[in-house]
Amino acid sequence: MKKLVLVVVDALKPAMLERAVEQGKAPMFEEILRRGVYHPDCVSVFPSVTPAASASITTGVTVDRHGVPSINWYHRGERRYVDYGSSGQAVRTFGLLRSMIDTVYNMNFDHLSRAHPTVFERLDDAGVRTACTPFLIFRGRTRHELAVQGWLRRVVQAANFRHAVYGPGELFYGELYSSQDVDCRPTLARPGTRDPYSGCVGAYLEEHDLYDFMLFSLPDNDNYSHRLGPDATVTSIARADRYLEQLVQAGGGAQRFFDEHAVILMADHAQVAVTERLRLAEYLGEWNVLQPNDPDAEAAELAVSPGARSAMVYAIGPEEACAARLPAVRAKLRELKGVDVMAWLEDGEARLWTPRGELRFAPGSAAADTRGMRWDFEGDPAALEAQVSGDEWESRGYPDALGRLWAALECTGAGDIVISAARGYECVDWGGADHVGGGSHGSLRRGDSLGPLAFVNCGPDVNGGSPQPRQWSVMDVAQVVLDHFGVPE
Repeated sequence: MKKLVLVVVDALKPAMLERAVEQGKAPMFEEILRRGVYHPDCVSVFPSVTPAASASITTGVTVDRHGVPSINWYHRGERRYVDYGSSGQAVRTFGLLRSMIDTVYNMNFDHLSRAHPTVFERLDDAGVRTACTPFLIFRGRTRHELAVQGWLRRVVQAANFRHAVYGPGELFYGELYSSQDVDCRPTLARPGTRDPYSGCVGAYLEEHDLYDFMLFSLPDNDNYSHRLGPDATVTSIARADRYLEQLVQAGGGAQRFFDEHAVILMADHAQVAVTERLRLAEYLGEWNVLQPNDPDAEAAELAVSPGARSAMVYAIGPEEACAARLPAVRAKLRELKGVDVMAWLEDGEARLWTPRGELRFAPGSAAADTRGMRWDFEGDPAALEAQVSGDEWESRGYPDALGRLWAALECTGAGDIVISAARGYECVDWGGADHVGGGSHGSLRRGDSLGPLAFVNCGPDVNGGSPQPRQWSVMDVAQVVLDHFGVPE
């Protein structure tokens, strides 16, 4: 059985990967594409943000089943916002300790459903040695005590943060958790330093034969694209390639490594350029919008959760008042330039509005989408730029739109209204931050949603496991990993 390395490059856009390869800037990625089976249109979840997508990558299930709805959401049970690090400014607004507990601990051990084990848990149970470099979702079977290093030590000590976690057999999570004493500078939150840490840790794991499966995370491309835009990312892709090469060299060089290992290359989402801001909380100011750490939270009528190029709006308070309030909120949002898709649940159906029309849909039998799911619908498919031919539904502009919207709406943490932003627009987060002038993601549109996916020495063409879907999704990869190691469903 070949070792398997799952390489996840945050916000890797297919066109930019191909450009970096064509320009000779990414020899390891070029080797993967040359040797492997390449799919340039693997669809993310909605919202197409890292926490929700990472949870689907590691559990293999949709957003409604794993329970991580977005990067910012309103926790109805605790009557507060949950923010997984929308920006440095948002972290300061919500509080460093609160954001750290939510992002590191609660996301994995409270918000992520226990009903759907992660790929680490499944492989650990089967006796496969697992490892992970810093990745948002890492839940496994091995207990790891806090081992704080670097600048976080003072913060953690002051806050009396002592949480142990359960992760893969070998877990490296920056300054907080390290299963081995490695000569690698730990880093978690500083952009531009996380790829080198992954490269160093991955090389150590390879040199000491400490894994059968490793999730090798290269997250720095995301921040680079946020700052400079996706068209500038040949530089950050080349840099990510260098740290993959560090792992490859530890395995004997490219020829030997790719002969002896199975490799999957993928992204969690992509990015598009953004030039305009959406200030949703201000726009909905005729209602009492819950503020972060609001001293008068009981008086709030709405909670607004910006998620980059997506957002969710929650009606809060007495049930009858919420039901009466929502139609007026939806009417107000129809008038806001920059809202491209607005969707909600009503009478057991999903309903959506776009500037092009309205649509109602639910799981059924009338039309099959590119993922093989079947839907009943009423209204104009042009609302989602879709064509229906016979019993087949397809939208180039909004890939897997019905399935992704349905899962987002059905998630227990979702808002009463979910929003996908128009081209060029991004929501300002609760810290007042945005990426206007750079790149962003989160929407239902293809530019945010389609990433590359490549298999070397694994996948349906090699192991004869799960059948190849008409369109790959990030949530399909977990089953490919399990099939590779012969772990039954």
